[in-house]
Amino acid sequence: MALAGELFDTPASRLDSFVAQWLLPSREWRAKMKKVVRTVERFLKEEDSQAEHLLGQKVRVLKVIQADSFGKGTALRNAAEVELVVFLSCFHSFREEAKFHQAVLSLIQKKLWRRQDLLALGLKDVYVAQGVPDALVVTIQPSEISELVTVTIVPAYRALGPLVPNFRPPPEVYESLIKAHCYPGIFSPSFRELQTDFVKHRPTKLKNLLRLVKHWYLQNARDIQVTVEQGGHSDLILWVNPYEPIRKIKEKVQRSRGYSGLQRLSFQEPSGDRKLLSSHCSLAYYEVFSSIRICLLETFSPEIQVFVRHPDQGTHAYAMNPNDLVLTFKGQLEDALGLRRNLQQLEYQGQVLQDWVVLGSYDIQDSDTLILTQKRAREASCPPN
Repeated sequence: MALAGELFDTPASRLDSFVAQWLLPSREWRAKMKKVVRTVERFLKEEDSQAEHLLGQKVRVLKVIQADSFGKGTALRNAAEVELVVFLSCFHSFREEAKFHQAVLSLIQKKLWRRQDLLALGLKDVYVAQGVPDALVVTIQPSEISELVTVTIVPAYRALGPLVPNFRPPPEVYESLIKAHCYPGIFSPSFRELQTDFVKHRPTKLKNLLRLVKHWYLQNARDIQVTVEQGGHSDLILWVNPYEPIRKIKEKVQRSRGYSGLQRLSFQEPSGDRKLLSSHCSLAYYEVFSSIRICLLETFSPEIQVFVRHPDQGTHAYAMNPNDLVLTFKGQLEDALGLRRNLQQLEYQGQVLQDWVVLGSYDIQDSDTLILTQKRAREASCPPN
């Protein structure tokens, strides 16, 4: 890739040559990426999934579109990230999509590992990435490509139906979108085909301009310092592009420390609340553009992550086994905070947790927040023998 300075030194009359020499993917690279994409698309189209207990109907793939820069014709050289939007027959409305989205992701995830053609291609990992909306992320290491190829699969409701040239969505589509009352942007994949086609059919000059803008940004975006803190370990300092997916941060931590569990990253907001960072989003999504400290927690099944808020010590993340007693978890807090367990009072949704009750009995979910306060001395009791 050319140095950023070369772009600034290039006269306008030679920008087309600059794009052709440095930015356009080679024909060989495009062919290799197409092979990966077609294999995944074939899997999606052939794997009709029966899920009577969840959806009450057969799940058919209506259409798969490539909604990334390759699909739009604006990809940069050696770009190894693909996004596939999958329109499914089981979604008859935005509300149904919101209701069954996670179930469909689980169905696809289970079936991926059974496909011999994907395993032969170099299937490495499959996981659900939290985002807007949640998506299935598939990493593949083809023998012909040195980089890991990341394929993001997003199920969607085909709200617009089959598109025709100069198509304009009817007002009813937007009315049903508003009435769905869901998080902003969660249904954007339903409109991705419209967005992709708009760019796809633009002149080559415009596509090359988009390539130049992306190249300029990638060369000049200011990285920020991210300090990763973890109990029992020294801080890890990383320099991160705030617009790159948070999964990239996790990959850097993985390479540095070789963790094998599920990495959970979180940061504390000015209000004192702690927020989980979604792998599918970026720091910029959380409006983080300057140096930040984030907490790393590694969990292993059946552990979940919970946040514990203490009035004097902020909010911290802990791994919790739902099968443990409350008293056992208090011992973990005692080791971390120095507050004796018999002086601790934990509350969840206004209910005081009792020491000799199993944590799972309180229906505490992943990334929920518990409130920790200190009992007065006369309220503290010794555990029974």
